[in-house]
Amino acid sequence: MTLQTDYIGKPTSRVDGPAKVTGSAKYAAEYNVPNLLYGYVVSSPIAKGKITKIDAAPVLALPGVQQVFSHENVPHYALLDRSYQDQIAPGGSPFRPLHDAEIKYSLQPVALVVADTFELARYAAAILHIEYEEAPHETELSQHMDEAYEPGKGKAGYKPPKSRGNFGKGWQEGVAHMEAQYSHHAQHHNPMEMFATTVEWLGDKYLNIYDKTQGAFNSQLLVTKVFGLSKDQARVISKYTGGGFGSGLRPQYQLLLAVMASLQLERSVRVSLTREQMFSFGHRAETLQHVALATAADGSLTGINHFAVAETSQFEDFTENVVGWSGMLYNCKNVALGYRLAKADIYTPLDMRAPGAASGSIALEIAMDEMAYAAGLDPLEFRLRNYSDIDQAQDLPYSSKALRKCYHEGAAKFGWEQRTPEPGSMRDGNLLVGWGMGGGVWDASKMPATVKASLDADGHLTVSSGTNEIGTGTYTIMTQIAAESMGLPIEAVTFVLGDTTLPQSPIQGGSWTAASVGNSVVEACTKLGEALLKQAQKMDHPAFKDAKIDDVQFVNGQMRLRSDDTQAMVLRDVVQASGEPSIEAENSTVLAKLEMLKPPKYSMHAHNAVFAEVKVDPDLMTVHVTRVVNAVAAGRIINPKTARSQVLGSVVWGLGMALMEESVMDHRFGRYMNHSLAEYHIPVNADIHDIDVVFVSEEDDKVNHLGIKGLGEVGMLGVAAAVANAIYHATGKRVRDMPITIDKLL
Repeated sequence: MTLQTDYIGKPTSRVDGPAKVTGSAKYAAEYNVPNLLYGYVVSSPIAKGKITKIDAAPVLALPGVQQVFSHENVPHYALLDRSYQDQIAPGGSPFRPLHDAEIKYSLQPVALVVADTFELARYAAAILHIEYEEAPHETELSQHMDEAYEPGKGKAGYKPPKSRGNFGKGWQEGVAHMEAQYSHHAQHHNPMEMFATTVEWLGDKYLNIYDKTQGAFNSQLLVTKVFGLSKDQARVISKYTGGGFGSGLRPQYQLLLAVMASLQLERSVRVSLTREQMFSFGHRAETLQHVALATAADGSLTGINHFAVAETSQFEDFTENVVGWSGMLYNCKNVALGYRLAKADIYTPLDMRAPGAASGSIALEIAMDEMAYAAGLDPLEFRLRNYSDIDQAQDLPYSSKALRKCYHEGAAKFGWEQRTPEPGSMRDGNLLVGWGMGGGVWDASKMPATVKASLDADGHLTVSSGTNEIGTGTYTIMTQIAAESMGLPIEAVTFVLGDTTLPQSPIQGGSWTAASVGNSVVEACTKLGEALLKQAQKMDHPAFKDAKIDDVQFVNGQMRLRSDDTQAMVLRDVVQASGEPSIEAENSTVLAKLEMLKPPKYSMHAHNAVFAEVKVDPDLMTVHVTRVVNAVAAGRIINPKTARSQVLGSVVWGLGMALMEESVMDHRFGRYMNHSLAEYHIPVNADIHDIDVVFVSEEDDKVNHLGIKGLGEVGMLGVAAAVANAIYHATGKRVRDMPITIDKLL
């Protein structure tokens, strides 16, 4: 009999697609709860100083204005820094909104006006009179390089980069050398959905909190610690997130303000941020990098030196793995790595798609292109000569590594063999044509996640976990995995997520959700299968009497013997025979947590290779990226359709990073000036041309049960560098400061 329930690896349309296109999918600011008030945040116009006066009386006199919250009347709910630290908070003292009169950065929230309508709250906020005493501020990273420091090695989540060998010796041994400085400016996530929180007051401090977040449990953790609430009192719900890209990893200040206002007024309250206020928290840190490479006569690397300085706030030490990738991607015995922070009067930076690696790969991959030219080698051949079969940084074998196949398959698809090496040597009519390449590596991580599976008497399977959906296709691939695991039609499966009343799940980030939750779905379904078999053995069917779970398979809505597929039982009949409305099972994360404590046996990573074509007008120096091929090795692909969308989005991000994205700081005011989608430039349809995604086959039975490695981050790596390298190939002009705008080419 043909299997109808093998969904893993099939291009399946999004199961949540109809809800999104019909508008029934609700986002944080769309929940219409009774008796709702609206909060509007007032932002600081200065970057540093203190509030000297707030005149709230005229605002409070407006009919319909319920309250003006500021440091003058907000209770201090928690005393200790750790109460304000969320699951991924960096070292330091977290920002506390409306805590005191001190101004730490521009656009800092200084008041919250709450009124009966949004329009009234916005108007009242506009006329609220606040006086400030301004202090000198400093927001320019380049002015503080001498003050940069190595962040504390004991901070959770931060691992100092490991050097090896003797770079000085390797540099001297080299016959060809390159050395250069690279930089990119701050960038903001700018998801389509702006941050908002709707708090539904249920009475007696019980709240339903609809939050824009990438981690409902993280938001709940912060709320319970700050306000002294139980988990039952602070239920967080986040069924859909309109883009995150890392901005929702940490709970943002509108969450605390909305909960505070609801508790104080004993009413439901919604607080929504404006697009301008989306620039008031978190961003990809501006980073300055130095790379030096040396090669022997045969083109093999004899030395790598990669040093980076990144910005952080005055109150927290935000760290990223910027340079560590340079110690593992290419074969070299002598590697020197360094990473430092410099404080500025800004808000703490925040993880942004491919955090650290996106910054570091730009410098490394442009440097590799420069070194290839210095060594007289084709950039692809140069990378192949320096291919590393083991992770030298950890001295571990890879669980799998198909990067060589990425190089070959990507190059073949692109037509790289037709490239002529001399800059400016390729043309299309009057246009200069350039071909460049880059690549990257990203962790293949798996975090503990709990999943519950329940099969009802109608044969419908409900699988639940508190993870989030940020547009990556989580609803869909988890439904696929569950449907195949239990042998049910995909229409008979519902995956439920985004609620802290569901089983515990990690934050949606790091490209680990598919592996973490997906494998937990398999485990939960396996336990459900065992429960169904146990119930079947109570029924009058002798074929299953002595069967073990490995003796049966679940296909087409049935449980069958593997040795004789004519011996089968319909799953809904098994549930009905139990006399219960459903049969349930839940996996445990205890073993997963213990497994994480063991020393790793393998280095587990995804890889990619990117090839880009640009066409440049030699008079105007306008750049068009006309073709991109991205060859990705990311283990088993659960859904090629949603996976391709992930990589397409990654490529678009990379093009934006190369040519457009920059949060422009006016250091006189300490403020990002282009705080709108009109002036914060991102690629649009007219900027995007042909993008080919190649999924390189890669089987990995060591990384996790399903062999998943994750896609969201790795697909972005190497794209910006490939574009920069293609621009050099077209024009002969090497630009090392991102984004590459026209003025840098003229």
